[in-house]
Amino acid sequence: MTEDFHDKSNLDRRVFVSYASNDAAVANALVEGLERHGLRCWIAPRDVSPGSLYADAIVRAINESTVLILVLSEHAIASAHVGRELERAAAKRRTIMTLRIDAAPLSPAFEYFLSESHWIDLEAGGTAAAAEKLASAIAGQTDASVPPQLRTSSHGRTTEPTSARSMKWAALAGAAVAMLALGYAAIDKFWPSQAVVADAAVPSTATTAILAKSIAVLPFTDMSEKKDQGFLADGMAEEILNLLANAPGLLVAARTSSFYFKGKQTKIQDIARELGVAHILEGSIRRVGDQLRVTAQLIRADNGYHMWSETYDRDLKDLFRVQDDIANAVVQALQIKLMGGELSRKKGGTQNLDAYQLFLRAESALFQNSRSSLEAADQYADEATKLDPNYGLAWLLRANIDLLQAENGFREPDEGYEQARQGLQHTLQLSPEIADAHALLGSMLMTVDRDWATAKIQLQKALDIDPNNSTALQIASVLSIALGRWDDAERQLRFALTRDPLNPYLLWALGTAYYGAGRLQESETVYRKLLETMPDFLWTRAYLGRTLLAQGNPEAALATLQQGDESFGLMLLPSALLAAGRKAEADEALKAQIDQWGDIDAFCIAASYAYRGEHDTALRWLERAYEQHSSGLREILSEPAFRNDRYTSFLRKMNLPVESLPHVG
Repeated sequence: MTEDFHDKSNLDRRVFVSYASNDAAVANALVEGLERHGLRCWIAPRDVSPGSLYADAIVRAINESTVLILVLSEHAIASAHVGRELERAAAKRRTIMTLRIDAAPLSPAFEYFLSESHWIDLEAGGTAAAAEKLASAIAGQTDASVPPQLRTSSHGRTTEPTSARSMKWAALAGAAVAMLALGYAAIDKFWPSQAVVADAAVPSTATTAILAKSIAVLPFTDMSEKKDQGFLADGMAEEILNLLANAPGLLVAARTSSFYFKGKQTKIQDIARELGVAHILEGSIRRVGDQLRVTAQLIRADNGYHMWSETYDRDLKDLFRVQDDIANAVVQALQIKLMGGELSRKKGGTQNLDAYQLFLRAESALFQNSRSSLEAADQYADEATKLDPNYGLAWLLRANIDLLQAENGFREPDEGYEQARQGLQHTLQLSPEIADAHALLGSMLMTVDRDWATAKIQLQKALDIDPNNSTALQIASVLSIALGRWDDAERQLRFALTRDPLNPYLLWALGTAYYGAGRLQESETVYRKLLETMPDFLWTRAYLGRTLLAQGNPEAALATLQQGDESFGLMLLPSALLAAGRKAEADEALKAQIDQWGDIDAFCIAASYAYRGEHDTALRWLERAYEQHSSGLREILSEPAFRNDRYTSFLRKMNLPVESLPHVG
């Protein structure tokens, strides 16, 4: 170029061109055409000055551009650096224009973000014609005269003039940046680079754009005479949800969030707004012996219009076929084009109806996450695997139950963890394509082995299979928290929350990430949100109390602890009482804490002694926690009490990044 891109004159005509390396020829030809029309373009590697840092040059160029043009292809969708460049442009409120050069399907992140972009397709005129159209559009920004051919995307969305679109950024930026986290999947799946994130402590779908092709599947109503088929009704909805999740271009709210509304008298419009979807699928089942009646209806949330409805009277043995029929009817109603036939079922399933019903009973009990419900879930899952020894999802469920029982202190840790490990390995032998099995194995590798690198590999495998998997993203965030990477954890969780905004595990982990980062008010906000949506969720009050204590409010912490489960409240009670000046009561609480948790999970006892400043004793309890494979050790870098040089050797033993830890002396 004859003119310096970074020159401060004529600011409205500087263009950054983003592309994947496989598309370099198209990108360079496009730049030549744009420059012939008088635009100043920046493209790598041409415009990276010798000796400068590549990333710094890109950031500076995006900061000083007014437009980012994306050369969109299957390679760009899979490219990590393209995802980061789009994110940077979004954060800086730059206009984004898109030149699409192939018909590769968009990932959810790209479809969400580029719905606000000006689009053209590479047509017969080639890059020269494309450059002319784009140059005309850029010139038209000053008078809002965007050419008509640039106002409609290849998805049929009508875009708005730049001035109107820029007014939406305050509401859309957070959601768009969160969705763009999927673009990082190509580099390492769950450790994205540093990026701008939304300011709000709790993501809210009320302020985000709602995709036209998005849906939540509500739990079906049990209309059976005895009301004893709730597990079957839930399973019907969940299986339809899983089938729909395979539809290209369809955003499907996750089970945890859509099932939150079970039994609640909530309006369809309010549910859709809370979950950020445009459509709701609801239905009912009625079982009489082996006869089943299933009714389903698809509703457009903004006006209550019934887009499709159907009633199926079938024999129970046709249950799976009914699920398939409903899912495919919904896809047709939403005008989603399927490639390769009908929707496929989730891997690792069964055709044994009795085993399937036992699995549904076990899953229903699992989600209650109490001692008695986990015991019942274990029995159901065991019976399911006996009926179908190749039922991968049932074996996964058994392993998950073992893991939860061990982590919650409901069984001896070594026994529970070993059974969970064997169950996960067996699941992957049967069904290596089950994402959740890889994710839970990653959790095991963190908790039991402190093998962070191998855990990352397993989590990457999980997200290779399913980039939107809430379990994998949540566990990936726990790994980020364990390594003190609070910003990475926040991004992982915010992306997961776009599909699963009411998932208690995601909210709990987000509060923990904020706590570790010292963002205590945001941590408190998240935990209060979790307390509001699921008041009986284990750990919530203890973790909220911890955050209140860190804010210097021990009385509020004590009041919170007294309202929850007594045994979990003991995790924090000694420190809260000590901070309130009630030393004698704190000593008694510490004794009770040791009796309750000493043989199960000693990490909380170590934290109590560290809070008291008794570091030698705290180290002894940390060693016991290490021997117990305490899951609490994954949060040791989160606790300010352990940010002390006395704990450096132990942190190195844990293979944790001691150098990045902010010490307090």
